[in-house]
Amino acid sequence: MSGTTTAASRCRREAGAGANRWVVLIVLCTSLLLVAVDATVLHVAVPAVTEDLKPGAISLLWIVDIYPLVCASLLILFGTLGDRVGRRRILLLGYALFGVASAIAALADNAQVLIAARALLGVGGAMIMPATLSILRQVFPDRRERAFAIGVWSAVAAVGAAVGPLLGGFLLEHFWWGSVFLINIPLMLVSLPVGRLLLPESTGDGDGPWDVVGALMAAAGLFGVVLGVKRLGGGEAPLSVFTAVPLAVGAGLLVAFVRRQRRHRQPLVDLKMFSRPAFSTSVGCIVLAMLALVGLELIAAQYLQLVLKLSPLETGLRLVPLTIAAMAAGLAGANLLQRFGPRTMVCSGFCLTAVAVVMLTAMGSHDNAPLLLSGFVLLGFGLEVTLFGAYESMLSEAPQEQAGGAAAIGETSYQLGAGIGIALLGSVMNAAYAPGLASVHGVPASDSAAARHSLGEAYEVAARLGGERGEALRHAARESFVHGLHVTLLVSAGLLLLGAVMALRLPRVMECEAPAAGLAGHVPGPREAGASLHAESVS
Repeated sequence: MSGTTTAASRCRREAGAGANRWVVLIVLCTSLLLVAVDATVLHVAVPAVTEDLKPGAISLLWIVDIYPLVCASLLILFGTLGDRVGRRRILLLGYALFGVASAIAALADNAQVLIAARALLGVGGAMIMPATLSILRQVFPDRRERAFAIGVWSAVAAVGAAVGPLLGGFLLEHFWWGSVFLINIPLMLVSLPVGRLLLPESTGDGDGPWDVVGALMAAAGLFGVVLGVKRLGGGEAPLSVFTAVPLAVGAGLLVAFVRRQRRHRQPLVDLKMFSRPAFSTSVGCIVLAMLALVGLELIAAQYLQLVLKLSPLETGLRLVPLTIAAMAAGLAGANLLQRFGPRTMVCSGFCLTAVAVVMLTAMGSHDNAPLLLSGFVLLGFGLEVTLFGAYESMLSEAPQEQAGGAAAIGETSYQLGAGIGIALLGSVMNAAYAPGLASVHGVPASDSAAARHSLGEAYEVAARLGGERGEALRHAARESFVHGLHVTLLVSAGLLLLGAVMALRLPRVMECEAPAAGLAGHVPGPREAGASLHAESVS
């Protein structure tokens, strides 16, 4: 047992380069918090940006979308580059670029400069996101501790996504819109020297040249696919040249990228990882979870504001229980995973989320706060349990030298699932909503056609019509939206149950690898592992 303890201590010392691994976790979570906040903080600032910079409709669309689009496109490029040249190096470069881009965005005096700054923020985010996970994989070689670290990491991501709009709203009440970007600068100024001092450097074992052509193919292919999916989610026709061409070109480049990786001696991404059931299933579960729920989250926000007439602040507060539940699931995830194993945990998470979604079909035209509270709590807990189990299984299944590439694949799956979910569930919602407004008594056909585009547009038409006709249109639109929401919820529940079936391919138990190479044939049992950790803490 003392040999196990000594080997574990040596392994952690080497992995952490002398730094306390829990301090490393704090530094990594701080950087993740910034990226997660920046993904949503601009949403509430859009009206102020529009009033000040007066961008056109296309420019405004690019201001909002360019950050996630660039970030998703470059995840594989920078994740695999970190495996070659050093993960800490890429992370610190990402910090610096994020800070510089934030300053440019805050001081932008026209839409073009702001778009360019947001694109640079996307590049910085793509450097930071996979590096945080791959460094976690390195500094926490023991799977039990790594599971807890990933739980904290995922809880911080949930907090960042929720804090973004609230923080943005607070800053806009007291300062100008550029302040939502300036908050990044002091934190990055602290993170750079602290990260340089405390974070360990690591690379993979690739000894050949980095495949620049393959990296560019992956980036361009993902850019095209994500752009096409985002246009579909925005209501663009599937056969539109601005949708079909990016999708076709992007898909073609990704197919060529996969073929190139199979032939290449030193591939960017070891596609053999996908032959491992745990890895490929985990990636599929991430895609399905996001596909089922991200579009639903946007529709829920519309329901709260347009049907229940809640203010943006009240809407944000109604969604706070979902975030708190997600945080709790992230912090409890390590214990749940060790007790129940990946298969039961992810499958149960999908089922619990499906139950929450079906429960929310009881939502109607009038507020039911207890129902929404219960549904959102179950939704947040179930979703986080699902994503935690899938991320942890995926990262643990990947070889340590491929940690950057594996983390990039996970993050890319997350982004693609989110984009496809918005497009798919948005299309389902529109298909279920529009027929109810085909013929409203007393409303001209042209006005009915305009009202079928969205509930917000229906309210505008109703206000213009006024009187009984306007009230009839408003009532019909609200009822049609609620009906469409119910249909969308049921489709989402079906996707979640499909994910539960997929999760049955995951390992039944959490297999903890030996902490050192010399102990490869020995997996410590629970008592021995506990004694080892206790002995190490005493020493």
